[in-house]
Amino acid sequence: MLAGITLAGRPGDGDIDGIGILRLALVSFPVYFQCKRYAGSVGAGEVRNFRGAIAGRTERGLLITTGRFTGDAIREATRDGVSPIDLIDGERLCELMAEYGLGVRVTERTVRDYEVLEDFFIEF
Repeated sequence: MLAGITLAGRPGDGDIDGIGILRLALVSFPVYFQCKRYAGSVGAGEVRNFRGAIAGRTERGLLITTGRFTGDAIREATRDGVSPIDLIDGERLCELMAEYGLGVRVTERTVRDYEVLEDFFIEF
């Protein structure tokens, strides 16, 4: 469970938008996160910059975007020998918001597709 969230997002914050405490059974550790409001893609450079910002503060980070991550960004986030960065793209962000009821209302709809069977009408 993530608790004790502190928002940063000020000049001089080192590209860190917030800090939370992740509690897992008997242990807890800080999680630094950064949010990117992008319509396009977040690249490997942003992942590297964020990793640099959290270096020495925590062993893992969380990078969230309203857009997508490039393949290079995904590879950079999980590269061996460096602190891993968990990625949440816009699609997953929407799923999580719906799952936890965070600022969204979900309406289920049924969609029907119709196909005309031309062989049926040949007899007429």
